[in-house]
Amino acid sequence: MINNFISRDFSLIKGFYKEAFRILDAKREVPKIEVSFYPYVGINHTIRIRHSVVYVRLAEISESASLDVQRALAFILVAKLLQKKIPPAATQIYQTFVKSREIQIKAVENRRAKGRKVITTAMGETYNLEEIFARLNQTYFKDSLEKPTLSWSAKKTYRILGHHDSTHQTIIISKSLDDVKVPPYVVEYVVFHEMLHIFHPTKHRDGRRYNHTPQFRRDERKFLYYEQADEWIEQNAGKLKRSVKRKT
Repeated sequence: MINNFISRDFSLIKGFYKEAFRILDAKREVPKIEVSFYPYVGINHTIRIRHSVVYVRLAEISESASLDVQRALAFILVAKLLQKKIPPAATQIYQTFVKSREIQIKAVENRRAKGRKVITTAMGETYNLEEIFARLNQTYFKDSLEKPTLSWSAKKTYRILGHHDSTHQTIIISKSLDDVKVPPYVVEYVVFHEMLHIFHPTKHRDGRRYNHTPQFRRDERKFLYYEQADEWIEQNAGKLKRSVKRKT
């Protein structure tokens, strides 16, 4: 989780756009500006002028951006609107945010959550997710978790090995792990991680979303083979990637 301040103070964000207009086009009177977050599937933003009003739509995924990133984004969008040169510093700040692993993961999860769910089967060629869930639920959660829809992904993936969708009450595990070469404890660890998202639901506080809280991380380490599973995933990331590439 990125520990950035999420601001819903639109008057403050509007100020960044007003500042960008004043600096990038000093001769122009600063127009009226309306800013809103919009549920775009990806990391998309739009800015346009209608009837002398500038309308800015920012992707909801950018709500996690710090104020420095929000200001940089304002200068980028206004520069594009005015067909001015984008300040290099703004580009660097924003690109660092967009290319961060956390945001890339969020973008993938966002597309999954807002797109059509592809459910295959819990019974894989090597592992049965139903059995794994039942075993973990009894061992670590005292059978307290209600079983969601469990499914292997339709295609092999390597960036996202597991995904819990609270909206659709599903846990999807990457088909890349349904392989005899993958140790059972690795599959169990990934399933366990997604089960923790059920046990520790996302918290919203002061406009911020918390998925991996300290309590979540503490409980994650209770998994018996945590260190071994984490090490295996790190060491075999390249193999998983090559396996996916061969299939595509």
